[in-house]
Amino acid sequence: MIDLVDRRYLVDAVNKVVNSIPITDIHTHLYSECFGSLLLYGIDELLTYHYLVSEAMRHIEMGYDSFYSMGKAQQAECIWDTLFVRKTPLSESARSVITIFNRLGLDVNIKNLNYYRDYFESRTLSAHIDHVLEVAGIKCVVMTNDPLDKAEHAVWENGYKKDNRFKAALRVDRLLNNWEEAVLLLRGIGYKVDSDLSEGTIDEIKRFLLEWIEKMDALYCGVSVTPNFTFFDGTIGARIIEECILPVCRLKNIPFTLMIGVKRQVNPDLRLAGDSVGKAEIKELERLCLKYTKNKFLVTILSLENQHELVITARKFRNLMVFGCWWFLNSPALIDFITRIRLEWLGTSFIAQHSDCRVLEQLISKWVHSRTVISEVLVNKYSELYDMGYQVTEEQIQKDASNIFGENFWSFLNKTL
Repeated sequence: MIDLVDRRYLVDAVNKVVNSIPITDIHTHLYSECFGSLLLYGIDELLTYHYLVSEAMRHIEMGYDSFYSMGKAQQAECIWDTLFVRKTPLSESARSVITIFNRLGLDVNIKNLNYYRDYFESRTLSAHIDHVLEVAGIKCVVMTNDPLDKAEHAVWENGYKKDNRFKAALRVDRLLNNWEEAVLLLRGIGYKVDSDLSEGTIDEIKRFLLEWIEKMDALYCGVSVTPNFTFFDGTIGARIIEECILPVCRLKNIPFTLMIGVKRQVNPDLRLAGDSVGKAEIKELERLCLKYTKNKFLVTILSLENQHELVITARKFRNLMVFGCWWFLNSPALIDFITRIRLEWLGTSFIAQHSDCRVLEQLISKWVHSRTVISEVLVNKYSELYDMGYQVTEEQIQKDASNIFGENFWSFLNKTL
């Protein structure tokens, strides 16, 4: 028997499905518990997140160096007083903290920061991770893993304990964006490379990629690049992509993930908060997908101005999977707009969202906010079908939501969770 959804109950039906879908969060900066201090969590980490730092500095008269010279607890107190006591938390970044408090069962109207600190300090980390994943409705997250980072490398070699809720992805930014540093780091962990990309060095980079993909069981290789990054200009980065990364990804049948559009350090005084956004050239991505049809590309682009062109490009290349509303696009108004144009041009053949979380509890707010907006968009689209006499079933809603919230990712990888 086909279970049709009555038009009167469409909103409830869609909300129920969307809010119960177990999420695959395909890109985060989180770590599993065994990585120790690399996993950021708790109230002070939430308040000193770089989104809130840059917002607070619009109101604080002290210099940037003075702010950063304070300890993390003092920075958190400064931001708390600025954005949550003296100001109303209306921005998406500030509202996210309120959402986290609410979903953790805390009183969101208390202005004493120690009240929230006491809550987080009372939790064991293991139990807290379990609780956050449960509240956020997360099936698994994909980490960002860099074996050239000394602290992370040490964990992989000596202290790694597998947690199936935390999947690995091999990050290759250092190889592409800072080759001179990467040469020294690769040599330090046993790879015989030189700075001029000799044939032997190309082979060693491939060996590095293959060994670490296998060691991590990495789901993809990923990099974030500037708006003007080119893949075919003969530079070291371009050569490493063509001669090393793409062949290895083809061999391992994993995607190369591109996050395009970050302008680094437009205000260096803001440190991590000093990056910005720029419009990219989609023609570079078109050339990449056309030339390397045997490679798979997971792509998100930072600039709003690129979104329509990106969607149309995805219509032309089935080896391209569009995902998420990255970084400065992760706000309700933009998620709404971007999800609509993707549904209108791609149907459900995209990945609606990823969190990009750096702090564990952000999983709660980012997915609560995203589910709410995406659910509203789906209700609108199903309503348009109803207006034409088309009847939607619960099974269709479930399948559509499952696809855009995770199953498309696993299908693109040709894997099952």
